[in-house]
Amino acid sequence: MESKIVYFEDIRSENTTAVFELVKERLSKGGIQKLVLASTTGSTAVKALEFFKETDAQLVVVPHQYDFYRETNRFPQDLVKTLRDAGHSVHFGTMLFHTDKLYGTDTPSVMANLLRCFSQGVKVCFEIVMMATDGGHLVKGERVIAIAGTGRGSDTALVMQASSSQNFKKLRVTEIICKPLNPLNIDEVYEMMAKEKDKQ
Repeated sequence: MESKIVYFEDIRSENTTAVFELVKERLSKGGIQKLVLASTTGSTAVKALEFFKETDAQLVVVPHQYDFYRETNRFPQDLVKTLRDAGHSVHFGTMLFHTDKLYGTDTPSVMANLLRCFSQGVKVCFEIVMMATDGGHLVKGERVIAIAGTGRGSDTALVMQASSSQNFKKLRVTEIICKPLNPLNIDEVYEMMAKEKDKQ
């Protein structure tokens, strides 16, 4: 079996459209109905809603959990209604790789930092698929495409076999559609996250 993987040389929000094109191409091959999409402010979700409207794909949009950086969630409530009215899902759940203080262990951070060696988007793809499965939007074993990125926009797409956080060992990446060629190192990711936090 041969399959194409696209690597983005630059990390920028403009990669989003290219990611969506690649995802649409993969959707055309069949076997997948749901796209699990990370979207913090809603801008990526709006683009996805428009881009995939002519397909049969259902979006499962996963924003930040409430009270992650601040009490007011950045994802607009009117967009939540728009997405749900169009037959899509929005899930506000616990961000599993940001629970160190809750469980009193560094394991979530260790897992997150290991996945960031592939890219920040890969880390987020793992997280949002488990979150969406925990929330009942996906069925364990269901094949989905997870879409995430570094900072703003999307630069990573993976075909994954869904599983919940209770059955983490059954989570699978079956195909890599695209990712950054040179992902940011862990310190650079933290620096970018800090800049995003300061903007709020």
